[in-house]
Amino acid sequence: MSLSYFYIQQYDLSQKEVELDEDTSYHIVQVLRMKTGERLQLTDGKGNLLTAVILDCHKKHCAVQVIETSYQPPAPRKISIAISLIKNSSRFEWFLEKATEIGINEIIPLLCERTVREKFRIDRMKGICISAMLQSQQTLLPVLHEPVAYDLLFRQEEIAGIAQKFIAHCADHEKHRLNELLDRSLRSQIILIGPEGDFSEREISMGSQFNFIPVSLGDTRLRTETAGVVAAALMR
Repeated sequence: MSLSYFYIQQYDLSQKEVELDEDTSYHIVQVLRMKTGERLQLTDGKGNLLTAVILDCHKKHCAVQVIETSYQPPAPRKISIAISLIKNSSRFEWFLEKATEIGINEIIPLLCERTVREKFRIDRMKGICISAMLQSQQTLLPVLHEPVAYDLLFRQEEIAGIAQKFIAHCADHEKHRLNELLDRSLRSQIILIGPEGDFSEREISMGSQFNFIPVSLGDTRLRTETAGVVAAALMR
């Protein structure tokens, strides 16, 4: 039987005893009713996996002793998805959950011409990613950025350095299927996913100017969040 799995925001590898935060402590002690001496696992979302034993079952300040550590390096290929925010925030949260489970490295919320922006609660969104990481028992948490204007995305140096770049849209332009063009030997890839109503012609043209290859995700027209999950599955 696998051990219960929890997130620790910061961890110094020299630490042998760790005091967990109040929310995690409450879940361990009050919800799961775990006892002193029981084992659990912790990850910092940066590849470190700790096996620990409970020393003190305090519901606000549970203390554990680390008895084993391991490191799981990231996949050699970094995959980023830049995706428009959605008016229905619960649908965007669903995308975040699934993209994290699939193992996407970086998620960039976009503000496009046709984006209907709702309030973006970064702490809540990061919490959803953490929960999905724990549920899927991974040790790497995707980097979730603050929303960025579409035009400003292309000015970022790290975007320019990505090895293979795609833009998925529904316009009647020449496109290839994403899975036909993916080069899995490259070190990094990114795909742009548009809003409800798709990218504008100007945005599609701008993507091409910055060497983003137009691609299709299939024969049907997909919702933004569905397109994001399909792209994540194909790329990973």
